[in-house]
Amino acid sequence: MVYSLAASTLTVAAPLGCDGAAADGAEATAATTRRASDVLVTGTDGEMLVLEVTEANRVVVRLPRVEVGQGVTTAVAMMIAEELDARLVDIDIPLADARAKGNQYTGGSSSVSSLYGPARELAALARAKLVTAAARRWNLPARFLSTRNTKVIAPDGRSATFGSLTASAARISRPAVSSKPKPASRHRVIGRPTTRIDARDIVTGKAKYAGDLAVAGAKPTVVARPPTLGGKLVSVDSRVARAMPGVHAVVKVAGGVAVVAESFHHAFKARDALRITWAPGPLASLSDAAIRSRLRAAVPRLGTPPRGSAQTEGEFEFAFVSHAPMEVLTAVADVRASHAEIWFSSQSPMDARESIASAVGLPASKVRVHVIRGGGSFGRRLNHDAAIEAALISKAARRPVKLMWSRADDIRHGRMRPASHHRIRASHARGRVVAFTHSMASVSESYDGQSLSAQGAARGAARGGVTPAVVPASGPLPSDDGLYNFGRVSGNSGSVELAIPLGAWRSVDSGTMRTAEEIVVDEVARSLGKDPVAFRRTTLRNKSVKAVLDKVADAGDWGRTLPAGQAQGVAVHEEYGSCVACLVEIDVTDPKSPRVTKVVMAADVGTAVNPRGLEAQLMGTAIDGISTVLQAGLHIDRGAVRESSYADFRYARQRHAPLRFEAHIMPSRREPGGAGELGVPAAAGAVANAYARATGSKPRRFPLNF
Repeated sequence: MVYSLAASTLTVAAPLGCDGAAADGAEATAATTRRASDVLVTGTDGEMLVLEVTEANRVVVRLPRVEVGQGVTTAVAMMIAEELDARLVDIDIPLADARAKGNQYTGGSSSVSSLYGPARELAALARAKLVTAAARRWNLPARFLSTRNTKVIAPDGRSATFGSLTASAARISRPAVSSKPKPASRHRVIGRPTTRIDARDIVTGKAKYAGDLAVAGAKPTVVARPPTLGGKLVSVDSRVARAMPGVHAVVKVAGGVAVVAESFHHAFKARDALRITWAPGPLASLSDAAIRSRLRAAVPRLGTPPRGSAQTEGEFEFAFVSHAPMEVLTAVADVRASHAEIWFSSQSPMDARESIASAVGLPASKVRVHVIRGGGSFGRRLNHDAAIEAALISKAARRPVKLMWSRADDIRHGRMRPASHHRIRASHARGRVVAFTHSMASVSESYDGQSLSAQGAARGAARGGVTPAVVPASGPLPSDDGLYNFGRVSGNSGSVELAIPLGAWRSVDSGTMRTAEEIVVDEVARSLGKDPVAFRRTTLRNKSVKAVLDKVADAGDWGRTLPAGQAQGVAVHEEYGSCVACLVEIDVTDPKSPRVTKVVMAADVGTAVNPRGLEAQLMGTAIDGISTVLQAGLHIDRGAVRESSYADFRYARQRHAPLRFEAHIMPSRREPGGAGELGVPAAAGAVANAYARATGSKPRRFPLNF
């Protein structure tokens, strides 16, 4: 259902993530009868997606999702422009503050698919009302009018901007023309490669991130943290730090000791002058080898294979991985006795609001969370630990603060993808796989439930996943028929509880599970004497997956002759109602510095709202696959994370990027599936398989140079 809100300009709304009853009476509330500039953030429309046409001819949709570089603001602007027949330059997509109801969750590759219907319905209704308003003004039949470039146009050439019609359109309850969204055959914006609407602002510095905000009185703040994970403060001598120039406050917090100063330069110098005694964290006796041993022991047994079958087996280890978004975690907080206001980039602002309120001892109704664009996330901003910490520091210091986690803070004390161990067995007989079993164990955390709840939310948002999700606790994996026709598909999971801060990392469990499975698929093909692409074609269940595989094999010239030390690899994945294939070429002539030279990807995501944005997403997932398979991981040394920056957490740089990248978007008119996380498992699997074929090895530990 789409609703009209009583306002001085045209404002329409649709429930988002709630049932229709939650929006009943929206037109009659006092909050929604205020000027339209207030409608978007107050009253019962808190659970709605709201579109407003202003008198200045701007189309404004306050987005209940966060922009973290994935391009969701551009995709939604394209949906609106399509149905409203507006120019993209006339559309504004600001981010909504945290609300009390509805769905503001950004994750699980669900943003475009969840907004596709509501956004188009809103715009279609707005267009119908604007056309009706123009028809009444000109005393013409509405069916003779058209819309283009944010205007209504009459057959005789007269035109009126949407802004000039908005007040009269707001009073129309029954439009004289259809308010149904266009069929896909009439799309002129959706499906057309489009440059991001915020691209110029980003490259010129106009786009604002949390660190750019100038909130009155908010002073730069940093925290001295323990050398080990979960270490505790024993004592602190802050006399020297307090006496240093520019220092405003030094306060103790759960994670360490915070310094509030006139600038970040002053804050870091004072932090380094603190004399602190730390108690070691609970993992002080553990390092990588012991963690890997525990994980291996926690993997459930595979059971007995079918009689008369041969076995292809493998055990795989995946290291911890940091999210390491380019923009470090930053939050501005102003906590007073009666209310609080927080500014930061959040994928789950409604949960953040509740958590912050609980932490500072205020009702949630007295806490306002402003959602700010983020410079990358990959799941990191599902958690709001930095914002909670900023709020607690502000309360203790009795002043607004701008807290920044340094790169070392986030890598050494922030969230990470859990390490895991996988045991896989493919049983084959008479030239085909008759049973496939995948058991695994992952690190789960017992001291902080926030990470697990975020991972659970990420899994729950994924639609159409074929690989079973891994549950944090021990237990059987949900059974399904699998991506391949491999007979009986089964699995089980175990866990090792460690006090390590974990978080949902891009593609969550699939990034490790599918990678390991695709390696085994290649090894089964080899044991059966079959080509990896041909073997997949004969065993894949889904025609769409076969189609993307065929596309990369053709576009990437699968099977072409390569020099010694070079090889191709391929992998596929299906999840979020979408599917993808990836073909990789790798050069391992220098075994210490393998280089992916070419990546070809093909994806079927249903309707690709912005193919250019999807290509960028796939390119990013290719870099993720290259990084986590070849070189990027975190080491644990006696309870401490060894890495502290991009210098030693070796994510792929330009010199590691493929010399050639191609993305092929399969045509489709079905509604959009998910895309943001889709490519990671296929890219990682393809890199690993290319490396195996180039070296004649069987890679088992990732990253390979760990």
